[in-house]
Amino acid sequence: MGHMTLAYDVHGDGPPLLLVHAGVADRRMWQPQVAELQQTHRVIAVDLRGYGDSPIAPEYSDADDVLNVLDELGVDEVTAVGASFGGYVVQQAASSQPARFNRLVLLCAPTDNVEPDDALRALWAEENRLLEAGDVDAATQLNVDRWLGPEADEQARELLHTMQKRAFELQLPACDVDNREHPITPEQISAPTRVITGAHDFRFFADSAAYLLDRLPKAERIDLPWAGHLPTLERPSEALRLML
Repeated sequence: MGHMTLAYDVHGDGPPLLLVHAGVADRRMWQPQVAELQQTHRVIAVDLRGYGDSPIAPEYSDADDVLNVLDELGVDEVTAVGASFGGYVVQQAASSQPARFNRLVLLCAPTDNVEPDDALRALWAEENRLLEAGDVDAATQLNVDRWLGPEADEQARELLHTMQKRAFELQLPACDVDNREHPITPEQISAPTRVITGAHDFRFFADSAAYLLDRLPKAERIDLPWAGHLPTLERPSEALRLML
């Protein structure tokens, strides 16, 4: 892989399935699902820049990076599963190249033109306060505590802690980074899209789902009464069925 390409894993054979991780995680978040998914799919799990094994760059575009990985692998058409911020990146890529995506699954994903709720703004403010004070450990723990729902076990909490701490290690030393975002135009996304929300999540993500449902040409919404923000880590086998 050239230096401009994201770190990624490819598992199995079959129809391609792209997995794009949440903004508090990296491609390791899909470990509970990959073993089963690779029985039926060619699973492509990426690390976005500033996460896992993908160093940050002074200038980049997450959507272009993901599309470049598909180009590199010779994938013309793909099903994409995006969790949280990864779902935001998937929306950008699918708005940019709608014919490239035959199905989308958006897990607790934000979108454009929706305002964050007060509780989420308060979390961001507290995270910033801790990071400015140099307390990366407390900021890491804050994210683990706030983003995982009540069903998450200790193994999930430890994995999220590891992934979030790695993201801080890569991102905190970086300054003046330009992540060029593509506009999201839900009306142009032609792929059937499953929009999943968690009842224990921040209201912003339910508001984003409602916004998308009104505008996506082919969408269904599934609200999980047991889930927080990261259902694939909270109930891995149940979430797996929703990804297929």
